Amino acid sequence: MTGPGDSRDPLAPARPSASSAPPVLHDVMFGHVRSAALRAVAVHRIPDHLADGPRTAEELAALSGTDAAVLRRVLRLLAGRGLFHEDEQGRFRLEPAGQPLRTGVAHSQHPAVLMITDPMIARSAGELPRTLDGGRSSFELAYGSPFFEHLRKSPEDRAVFDAGMAAFSGPEDELVARGYAFPEGARVVDVGGGRGGLLRAVLDRGPSLEGVLFDRPATVAGHLLDEPGLAGRWRAEGGDFFEAVPPGGDFYLLKHILHDWNDEDALRILGSVRRAAAAGARLLVVDAVLPGGGVPHPAVELDIVMLMVVEGRERTAAEFEELLARAGFRLHRILPTPSLPSIVEAVAV
Repeated sequence: MTGPGDSRDPLAPARPSASSAPPVLHDVMFGHVRSAALRAVAVHRIPDHLADGPRTAEELAALSGTDAAVLRRVLRLLAGRGLFHEDEQGRFRLEPAGQPLRTGVAHSQHPAVLMITDPMIARSAGELPRTLDGGRSSFELAYGSPFFEHLRKSPEDRAVFDAGMAAFSGPEDELVARGYAFPEGARVVDVGGGRGGLLRAVLDRGPSLEGVLFDRPATVAGHLLDEPGLAGRWRAEGGDFFEAVPPGGDFYLLKHILHDWNDEDALRILGSVRRAAAAGARLLVVDAVLPGGGVPHPAVELDIVMLMVVEGRERTAAEFEELLARAGFRLHRILPTPSLPSIVEAVAV
C-alpha cells in the first residue's frame, strides 16, 4: 500500500534495500542455481528445438516432454544471462551465446556442459569445505576413490568425461597447432594425447612432420589418425607416462596433462619426458597460465575444479618455470593462443 504523496507504482518490483546482498555476492551465491538450470535445458535438449526459430514454452514442452510452466521459469532465468531471449509474445529464441548448447553443430559445448554440471562435479563441490581443512580431493571425499580410478570402474562416467573433454579440447587443437611453427621434418611425440586430436591438427599443418601418439593402450586404440593425408607419418603407442615415454622426439607435447596433477606427480611425468628427450629437444606444455594480481580469468575457476576433482592445479608463469627447471628443462617462452591454454615452450638441458 502506498501513502500520501507516494507516486511509486504499487505493482513495480521492490528495489533492493541497503541491507541486501551486494550484486557480486548475490551472483556468486546463486551460481549453482544457474548451473542447475543450464543442465536442465541441456539434458532435455531444449536448444535443439530452437534451431529453426523462436517457440513458446508450451511448444517447447510438447517437443521435449517437459512441463511448460516449469520450463518457462528455467528459461526465464537463463534469458537473464544472455543465453535465451523472451519476446513480448512469450516466445523464446536462442541467443548467439547459447548456440553452442545445440548438439550436432560445429564445436558444440553440449557434452562439456553435461560434464561440468554432472553430479561428479556437483558432489565434489559439496565437499570443498573438507578439502579446505587439508583433506583429500573433494571428489575422493564424495566418492571414496580417486577420480581416475573411479573412471576406470564406471564406463558411464568415463563416457561423460571423455565426451566433455573432447568438446573442450576439440576447438583448441587447431588454434594450438596454428600457434606454433614446427620445423620441417620434425618428430612430434604427443604424450597423454588421448585419441590424437591435437597431433592430427599438427600433422595436418606440416606435411613433412612425423608423429607419435602416446597414451594408455585402450585410449590410443580409438585414435583419430586414419586419414589419407597422414598415412605413413604416424604411429600409436600405448604405455604409462609415469614410467616412460617414447624416445627420439624433437618435440614433446603435454596438452592438459600437468594441470591434472600436483607438483610431485607432475615432476614424475616430466622426468619420463626428460629421460626420453635428448638435450635441446623442445617440450610444449599446453595448459592455462594463471595471471597474477587477482585478475579475473577462466583459469582461476578451472584451478578450483582441478583442486576439487583430482588434486591438480593451474600454474603461473613463475610456477611453470620452477617446475620445469626441477625436471631438467629451461623455460624459453610462453605463447598465448586465442583459446584458454597457452603454449609453454621449454628446452631440455
